[in-house]
Amino acid sequence: MSDDFRPTSDFLAVLIERGFLHQCSDLTGLDLNAKSGDLIAYVGYDCTAPSLHVGNLLSIMMLRWLQKTGGKPIALMGGGTTRVGDPSGKDESRKLLPLETIEANKRSINQVFSRFLTFGSGKTDALSPDNAEWLAKLNYIDFLRDVGRHFSVNRMLAMDSVKLRLEREHELSFIEFNYMCLQAYDFVELHKRYGCVLQMGGSDQWGNIVTGIDLGRRMGAAQLYALTAPLLTTASGAKMGKTAAGAVWLNAEMLPVFDYWQYWRNCEDQDVGRFLKLFTELPMEEIARLEALGGAEINEAKKVLATEATAMVHGREAALQASEAARKTFEEGVLAESLPSIEIARGEIEAGLGALAAFVKAGLVASTGEARRQIKGGGLKINDKTVTDERAIIGPDDAKGDVVKLSLGRKRHILLKLV
Repeated sequence: MSDDFRPTSDFLAVLIERGFLHQCSDLTGLDLNAKSGDLIAYVGYDCTAPSLHVGNLLSIMMLRWLQKTGGKPIALMGGGTTRVGDPSGKDESRKLLPLETIEANKRSINQVFSRFLTFGSGKTDALSPDNAEWLAKLNYIDFLRDVGRHFSVNRMLAMDSVKLRLEREHELSFIEFNYMCLQAYDFVELHKRYGCVLQMGGSDQWGNIVTGIDLGRRMGAAQLYALTAPLLTTASGAKMGKTAAGAVWLNAEMLPVFDYWQYWRNCEDQDVGRFLKLFTELPMEEIARLEALGGAEINEAKKVLATEATAMVHGREAALQASEAARKTFEEGVLAESLPSIEIARGEIEAGLGALAAFVKAGLVASTGEARRQIKGGGLKINDKTVTDERAIIGPDDAKGDVVKLSLGRKRHILLKLV
């Protein structure tokens, strides 16, 4: 982006100020379009899991800011493209899912969008079409003749998503090779149906998005635009949305609200200001104040980040409950009933449940071998007492009010609730 570019639209002004913008095909043209109040833009989401994760938040927030500044967002569900598999950033083919699983994932994912976007039939109300509506009906011969003839295999082979797989000598199936054709066609179809002129996504999608612009030009569409956000990593270089315990899911059924709150609370000091700009709607002046805190005070900024980011996804009440549970657990040492929990048959405890098995059952460790390693390092606790013997047994005397608290380190806790 040129340093002397000064946006006149609220949309681009917000994106630039808060750090969302990485690349744009035509900043001046897009700025004029956004300022007109008629900008319609989309981001595509394949339905490969029942939930999106923190890595998807950047583009969701971009759609939200688009709507808040007078544009119309489209959250495109990839019911069709999920059947194919996007090769971008992957070394192996995606497992193809049954149609029933794709549909169930789509319904679950849509729950998240209802938190961020207002849907309806108004000018700026969001839409959530499914690309299976048009992709599933395509006739292969017609598609090759009418659309496929506009694609250059030379250019397709030069795309990073293809080139990297080939350079590493990892197999790239023909169906995956066609993914970029379908994504490009989505852009043209959304323009035809809804007047959509902008596709947004992560920087790894730049090649696919630009291919859509080129296809639109060849098929007679109006001027289309591409805008990408940076692929985020933490200050230490870790990929956003991944932890040692797995993905940071946005649906509470896949990750408890308390654990989601803790993810943001545990961010690195250098990331606080950047994450406040990207993942909350706090005013920039307040963010500057929080970002300037030093020493132990930075922990207060992290708590604000955790509560505000959690409120965006799970609602203000759930975020405050998670914050209070953390305060009681870490500052008062009280057993907070709002901690994540799993139910366990009372008979298992009465018979004596091995500590190693209990931590695996609670999902705090992946295996008994990992549990043993954690015990050697003093990382596991039962009711806040460090486990020192890998043969330890959890029995009836350990249940306090029908609850046993298991902890991994200082910040991950699960309650075993006896039923």
